[in-house]
Amino acid sequence: MATASASMTGAAHPIPAGAGIGLRAPHHREFLERQPGIPWVEVHSENFFAEGGRQIDVLDAVRRNYGISLHGVGLSIGSTDALSGQHLKSLKRLVDRIRPALVSEHLSWSSVGDVFSNDLLPMPHTGEALTHFSTRVSQVQDFLQRQILIENVSSYLRFPEDSVTEWQFLAELARRSGCGILLDVNNVYVSAQNHGYDADAYIAALPIALIQEIHLAGHTAVDDDDGRLLIDTHDAPVADPVWDLYRRTIARTGPLPTLIEWDSQLPALDRLVAEARHADAIAGVPDVRVA
Repeated sequence: MATASASMTGAAHPIPAGAGIGLRAPHHREFLERQPGIPWVEVHSENFFAEGGRQIDVLDAVRRNYGISLHGVGLSIGSTDALSGQHLKSLKRLVDRIRPALVSEHLSWSSVGDVFSNDLLPMPHTGEALTHFSTRVSQVQDFLQRQILIENVSSYLRFPEDSVTEWQFLAELARRSGCGILLDVNNVYVSAQNHGYDADAYIAALPIALIQEIHLAGHTAVDDDDGRLLIDTHDAPVADPVWDLYRRTIARTGPLPTLIEWDSQLPALDRLVAEARHADAIAGVPDVRVA
């Protein structure tokens, strides 16, 4: 079974090509007490930047038995603002302490003039933006002294200046910067429905070797006079069409580390584990228990 390379990352535990869950604060105590039989978890990096306290103590305990993926939401790599030196230092301190198998960020921007949006805003798909984003990803990787993954985000508008597709942009970004791809299958489906393109064609265009992690999540449909808009809300079960797209994706790529991402209106921990088990069943991955 393929795993994220522990030798390359110095990870405390490798991540197998099976399903994990996003670990959120309301489940911390129960997770540590029950030690559910999943091989890995993903957490939002910024929630663990403090050098001490309950949060980092929990992550220290979790990493003893589980693979860890650190998923950032606040670096704003695509912004024209300077990369935050303090953010990068905090991230590197966390990476050095936790020794995660995977570290990821988003194909997005969130700030301009040091004013931050509470959202992951899509990049224009232009040559200029590609050069800018590639340079910034390289700077982050050089600072961390390791590869990161970049995730495609859901989008609700397109830029008239776009000269390439999002999948062309993402693939070329990975080639130029040496980053890997975190493929969010739900985001592909949401954006494809919103913009009228083929989700399968998007995924088929990505080089398989560059995809190192998959995200699955729930979304919400909003209807108005202009039609239906899908919004990436992470507050519901994975929708059946997204499971179907995941099934077709895995048939092409083979099993990959797959995350059940659920961030609000959290269900019981057992429900998250059951969703991970369903992903494993689709991928044909045997039950992977913590050693």
